[in-house]
Amino acid sequence: MPNDSHQRAAEFHEQAAHAHRAAAAYHGQKDHKKAYEASHEAVEHSAKAYQLAQEAHRKSEAAAGKKE
Repeated sequence: MPNDSHQRAAEFHEQAAHAHRAAAAYHGQKDHKKAYEASHEAVEHSAKAYQLAQEAHRKSEAAAGKKE
Protein backbone atom coordinates (compact mmCIF):
# COMPACT_ATOMS: atom_id res chain seq x y z
CA MET A 1 0.00 0.00 0.00
CA PRO A 2 1.42 3.43 -0.91
CA ASN A 3 0.76 4.86 2.54
CA ASP A 4 3.01 2.25 4.14
CA SER A 5 5.92 3.22 1.90
CA HIS A 6 5.43 6.89 2.72
CA GLN A 7 5.32 6.11 6.44
CA ARG A 8 8.48 3.99 6.29
CA ALA A 9 10.29 6.70 4.31
CA ALA A 10 9.26 9.30 6.89
CA GLU A 11 10.56 7.11 9.70
CA PHE A 12 13.96 6.77 8.03
CA HIS A 13 14.06 10.54 7.43
CA GLU A 14 13.46 11.05 11.16
CA GLN A 15 16.17 8.53 12.06
CA ALA A 16 18.59 10.29 9.72
CA ALA A 17 17.81 13.64 11.30
CA HIS A 18 18.36 12.20 14.77
CA ALA A 19 21.72 10.73 13.70
CA HIS A 20 22.74 14.10 12.21
CA ARG A 21 21.90 15.86 15.49
CA ALA A 22 23.86 13.24 17.43
CA ALA A 23 26.83 13.68 15.11
CA ALA A 24 26.75 17.43 15.65
CA ALA A 25 26.63 16.96 19.42
CA TYR A 26 29.55 14.52 19.38
CA HIS A 27 31.51 16.89 17.17
CA GLY A 28 30.85 19.70 19.63
CA GLN A 29 32.17 17.45 22.40
CA LYS A 30 35.27 16.80 20.27
CA ASP A 31 34.43 13.07 20.08
CA HIS A 32 35.23 12.75 16.41
CA LYS A 33 35.04 8.97 16.29
CA LYS A 34 31.45 8.93 17.55
CA ALA A 35 30.64 11.91 15.32
CA TYR A 36 31.92 10.00 12.29
CA GLU A 37 29.93 6.91 13.25
CA ALA A 38 26.73 8.93 13.73
CA SER A 39 27.30 10.73 10.43
CA HIS A 40 27.77 7.40 8.67
CA GLU A 41 24.53 6.12 10.22
CA ALA A 42 22.77 9.30 9.07
CA VAL A 43 23.93 8.74 5.49
CA GLU A 44 22.67 5.14 5.58
CA HIS A 45 19.27 6.22 6.90
CA SER A 46 19.06 9.03 4.34
CA ALA A 47 19.79 6.62 1.49
CA LYS A 48 17.13 4.18 2.73
CA ALA A 49 14.64 7.04 3.13
CA TYR A 50 15.32 8.15 -0.44
CA GLN A 51 14.86 4.61 -1.74
CA LEU A 52 11.57 4.22 0.12
CA ALA A 53 10.36 7.64 -1.00
CA GLN A 54 11.00 6.68 -4.62
CA GLU A 55 9.11 3.41 -4.08
CA ALA A 56 6.23 5.29 -2.48
CA HIS A 57 6.15 7.71 -5.39
CA ARG A 58 5.99 4.86 -7.91
CA LYS A 59 3.20 3.16 -5.95
CA SER A 60 1.26 6.42 -5.72
CA GLU A 61 1.52 6.95 -9.46
CA ALA A 62 0.44 3.37 -10.12
CA ALA A 63 -2.54 3.78 -7.78
CA ALA A 64 -3.50 6.98 -9.61
CA GLY A 65 -3.28 5.14 -12.93
CA LYS A 66 -0.21 6.98 -14.27
CA LYS A 67 2.59 5.33 -16.19
CA GLU A 68 6.17 5.39 -14.88
